[in-house]
Amino acid sequence: MARKETEKSYFTPNEVADLFMVSPITVREWAKNGQLQAKLTPGGHRRFLREEIHRFAKKRGLTLADATDPTTRILVVDDDHQFCSYISELLTTTTNFVTLQTAYDGFSAGQILTTFHPHIVLLDIMMPGMDGFEVCGKIKQDPETERIRVIAMTGNISASNRTRILTAGAECCLAKPIDTDELFTALKIDELRIKA
Repeated sequence: MARKETEKSYFTPNEVADLFMVSPITVREWAKNGQLQAKLTPGGHRRFLREEIHRFAKKRGLTLADATDPTTRILVVDDDHQFCSYISELLTTTTNFVTLQTAYDGFSAGQILTTFHPHIVLLDIMMPGMDGFEVCGKIKQDPETERIRVIAMTGNISASNRTRILTAGAECCLAKPIDTDELFTALKIDELRIKA
């Protein structure tokens, strides 16, 4: 269980990155440029005072994420509206602490990523326009989004598609129609607190 943000006096760059929902690289750049003041440990590691984090957030108009919020944000990206509705209903009726949004193409997914900050993206790899391979690559190549878990899905499962999407950074590639047990295992659904 994560300690409450208010109980801590000092934060590591990774913890600050989680609070601001940015990459640790961004936090280090803020510190290097003097925008976010850091203390150095005897070992030369940066630590950030809670008061400094709040000062910086207020000055920049940034919202701090609640480090104790148990909600898992999942973005479902699939051009099949009926499938998106099915997945949304499945997850919201079987789990607690899940918030879902849907995108029906790669371009919309990119826009939603910047505001919704999902923990997990359920991504169809066969979509018109920007396909799932490209979307996954963009997520994993951007320091701001690279830590998002990507779980790929496709109705055209093949060794080459699986290899290609895993190379792009997805954790796994599930066959459609989706097997709910496989989906729950991939999502680590037990950790999302299954409803009784």
